[in-house]
Amino acid sequence: MSVPTVAELFANGESPEILFWVGCAGSIDQRAQKITKAFVTILEKLEIRYAILGKEEMCTGDPVRRAGNEFMFQMMAYQNIQVLNNYGIKKIVTACPHCFNVLKNEYPELGGTYDVIHHSTFLQQLIDEGKIKMKEGGLFKGKKITYHDSCYLGRANNIYEAPRKVLEALDAELVEMKRCRSKGLCCGAGGAQMFKEEEDGSVRINIERGNEAISTGASVIAAACPFCNTMMTDGVKLAEKEDAVKVLDIAELVAESMS
Repeated sequence: MSVPTVAELFANGESPEILFWVGCAGSIDQRAQKITKAFVTILEKLEIRYAILGKEEMCTGDPVRRAGNEFMFQMMAYQNIQVLNNYGIKKIVTACPHCFNVLKNEYPELGGTYDVIHHSTFLQQLIDEGKIKMKEGGLFKGKKITYHDSCYLGRANNIYEAPRKVLEALDAELVEMKRCRSKGLCCGAGGAQMFKEEEDGSVRINIERGNEAISTGASVIAAACPFCNTMMTDGVKLAEKEDAVKVLDIAELVAESMS
């Protein structure tokens, strides 16, 4: 799959309708790369004029700011902002809530003001506009799907409805976990539990969240964050339910269901 870069379009005097911000996970992690490919498949199928930064895309700096290294964050952010402003980028879509949050809410303080949209909202808009149409009797029709709220998408940015509306368009049965929306339980990734063990020796938080999702009877756990996807997948594996329950990003669900 050949993905256009902004530099290539720029060299021809063109600009993309949207910049797809891939993010570190979507670029490097093998599981998250499948989410990236699914979203690109949707863009290609709808003939949306998009591009990526490619090698010019750096980490947003979100992890180092959360870790307290403000100097490193500003260095990384300024470099990204310089690249984005040089190309005159106006609209950014990303599948990562962490990238979404920092690009939307924290880059403006450093001179990087863009129209930043999370891919769940973008997909919902395309469905509402009738651009995305689902197959009759699609792969997920009638299946029980539960949705795990990403902290950076939900509590940090109040985006709860968009991913759920996307799932409803699949004609699936959406079943909610006991802790959902603003009261949803974090998978642990945002608190760096993806990279370390629990300090007090307690049950890993993604096992607790995975069991909560499994208890709904859903055969699919939908996520809208590559880090949540990893944590929930590991939680399901540790519960020895990976043969019965799949963890999929909403972009993967849509790409599989489009007519």
